[in-house]
Amino acid sequence: MVRLLAMAALAGFALLTDGGPLSTGGPALAQPRDQIRVTGSSSIYPFATVVAEEFGRSSDFRSPIVEGIGTGGGFELFCAGLGTKHPDIVNASRRIKQSEIERCASNGVSGIIEIKFGKDGIVLANTKASTQFTLSLREVFLALAKQVPADGTTGGPGNMMPNPYTRWNEINPSLPDEPITVMGPPPTSGTRDAFNETAMENGCDSFAGIATLKETNPRQHLQLCHAIREDGHYVEAGENDNLIVQKLQSNPRSLGIFAFSFLDQNNDVLQPAQILGEDGRPVEPSFDEILNEHYPVYRNLYFYVKKAHMRIVPGLQDYLRAFMSEEAVGEFGYLTDRGLIPLRSEERSRYRSAAENMLDMKSMRTGAPADRGDGSPDTPRPPENTPHRSATPAGNATAGDMTGGKRNV
Repeated sequence: MVRLLAMAALAGFALLTDGGPLSTGGPALAQPRDQIRVTGSSSIYPFATVVAEEFGRSSDFRSPIVEGIGTGGGFELFCAGLGTKHPDIVNASRRIKQSEIERCASNGVSGIIEIKFGKDGIVLANTKASTQFTLSLREVFLALAKQVPADGTTGGPGNMMPNPYTRWNEINPSLPDEPITVMGPPPTSGTRDAFNETAMENGCDSFAGIATLKETNPRQHLQLCHAIREDGHYVEAGENDNLIVQKLQSNPRSLGIFAFSFLDQNNDVLQPAQILGEDGRPVEPSFDEILNEHYPVYRNLYFYVKKAHMRIVPGLQDYLRAFMSEEAVGEFGYLTDRGLIPLRSEERSRYRSAAENMLDMKSMRTGAPADRGDGSPDTPRPPENTPHRSATPAGNATAGDMTGGKRNV
């Protein structure tokens, strides 16, 4: 059966490349393949490999090739063109940006199917032999930002200074007297993008002088809120979350930033920082707290598929069905055992329908825009993609909270 399907797909491929829509005149398109190729997010890599292995066992098709190079790098490959020398699917730990849609279109990649398949938290964690932290998003911003509000100000243009904090207790005397050392993902990582949008931006917006820039100068607002310090207190540890987990065990005084699923798989040796939620309650990342959106640093998980490749790569739609099945991504699916936070049932049904009916983003669009290239939305996002929680609980701000300096906690 699989041989017949492969032959049919390759015959379709030959028609498409013989002056058809995939033809570029280059020899690379003349190299057919019968194996799905998946690239992108290293945070999604563990989920995708489990699905790929299960798909290979339970179907007549070969297990897909899955690589984890980071969301940004994945889109670079995905958007480079159509044809079997290019990936069929890109995994993304954030939503596709408008600049990436435009790059895809410029290379003939249109008809992109967007599948949201779950949620994930982003955690700050260290080894269980270390002090467990409880942090507000404001404190996270003050620890990691390249620039912070100058003493006696609420930040904004002309009121910023290079980050002076080198120890946690300089930000808040109640925090440990330990050096600020945080290992995390590089700028090309979707985890870094999502961390910036949820943790850094919400912490940044607790300063009134910076928050006003959201309306008056959105680009400068993003530059101030998303710029991570480069003085050695934040260490880019690569795209691989598992590598950060390993490095923490040999650096017990460091914190790491990575996906909740990696914490879930290593909770015998790692402990998460508690993050203050909307009501001021310390929230430890857990399945339920992320599912119910009480833990403030979470993101949606996606993968994107080239609709045109459905005709040239055998088994591609079957793989989508397998990935979006209740057995995989449902409330009791096998991916939840690996740390995936499932979507609500109605949302799972919506994206399962998109996979089944090959509905591209234009067909699925409900007024939710992709990000612009600078990371900001073209128009306000719907609830599923908004920054998730305020940085400072209402009613908890004090006069000292609203100005720069070492008492800003």
